[in-house]
Amino acid sequence: MQTQFFAHINGESDPRISEAAEIIRSGGLVAFPTETVYGLGANALDPDAVKRIFAAKGRPADNPLIAHISEFEEIRRLVSALPPEAEALAKAFWPGPLTIILPAAPSVPKEVTAGLPTVGVRLPANDIALALIKASGVPIAAPSANSSGKPSPTTAMHVYDDMCGRIEAVLDGGRSGVGVESTIVSLAGGTPKLLRPGGISLEQLESLLGKVEVDKAVREKLGDNEKPLAPGMKYRHYAPKAPMTLVVGDPEKTIKRIMELAGPNDGVICFDEYFFRITETPYVRGFGHSSHPEEQAKRLFRILRSFDCLPVEQIYSQCPEEKGIGLAVANRLKKAAGFSIISVD
Repeated sequence: MQTQFFAHINGESDPRISEAAEIIRSGGLVAFPTETVYGLGANALDPDAVKRIFAAKGRPADNPLIAHISEFEEIRRLVSALPPEAEALAKAFWPGPLTIILPAAPSVPKEVTAGLPTVGVRLPANDIALALIKASGVPIAAPSANSSGKPSPTTAMHVYDDMCGRIEAVLDGGRSGVGVESTIVSLAGGTPKLLRPGGISLEQLESLLGKVEVDKAVREKLGDNEKPLAPGMKYRHYAPKAPMTLVVGDPEKTIKRIMELAGPNDGVICFDEYFFRITETPYVRGFGHSSHPEEQAKRLFRILRSFDCLPVEQIYSQCPEEKGIGLAVANRLKKAAGFSIISVD
C-alpha cells in the first residue's frame, strides 16, 4: 500500500481534508494531528475499518479505542446515558485533552469498545482534527498513530516512520502541543474514576467533580488477567527499544544515583538543570526543568524516540513529582520502563 503524505495542511479549508474524509468514509485509515499526539483514525461505526487500526498498529484486541467527535451533540449517537457530570466536563474542558467514558450505545461496534459496555469519547482541540471529523460525517475511532508499544507520535514524520505502507494517508499539522495523550475519566458508574492522566489534571477534575478515584493502573502494573478499561492501561507502552529504568525521589538524590548507574553506552533523561552534570555518557537528553512538567510532557515522546537512533544499551530517567500534568509524565515514564523503578527515598 502507498501511504500519501499530505504535508503542511493549511488549516480546516485545505482541500486535502476532503480527500482524507473520503478515505475515512470508504473504510480507510488516516493519521491526523490533535493537540495531544497524532491519532490513527477510522470510521468508528464501521467494524471492518476499526479492525484495520488494530492490524496496522499490532494492537491487542482487548485494548479499547476512543471515538472522536467534532461537536458536543454528536456524543448522543455514541452513548446510552449522558449524566450531568459529563455535560459539565464537556462545558469546562471541550474541545480539549479529555476523554469521557460512558455507557456505549448499541450502534458502537464491539471492536471500538473491546467488548466493554462503555465507550470513550473526546472532542479534540485541533482545527485539522475537527475539520476531518466534520467532513467525514462520522465519529472517528483513533488511538495514537504509532506501532503498538512504541512512543506515541508528536509529529507527522513520527507517524510516517511507523505507518508507511500500512495506512492510506497522513495529515501533517505540525508538532503536537500537549505532547501526551488525553486524560481519561470514567463516569460509567459510582464515583468518577481517573483511568489515565493527561493534559487535564486530576486537580482540575476534582475542582469540578469533587472526589475522583484514581485507578491503580495509573501508578501500578495491571496483572495479565486484568482487562483494561481504557487505552494505555495494561500493556507496555511508549517504550524505546533499549530497556529503561526510572529513578524516582528527590531530584538531587536521583541524579546522583543515575550518575552511579550510567555507563558510557547508556542513555540518560534528566531535568534540564542537571544536564551538564552528566559526564558518564554522551547520550543525555534534558526534558525540561524540574519545575516545568508541561515542558516535560511536550518533549517526552520525542526524546524517547530519539534513543532508537542511538547505540544505547540502557536508559535511566528522572521522574517529575506526581502533581498536575506531572502525574501524566510519570505515568508514561513508568509504562515506558515496564515499571522497572528504583526509589531513592
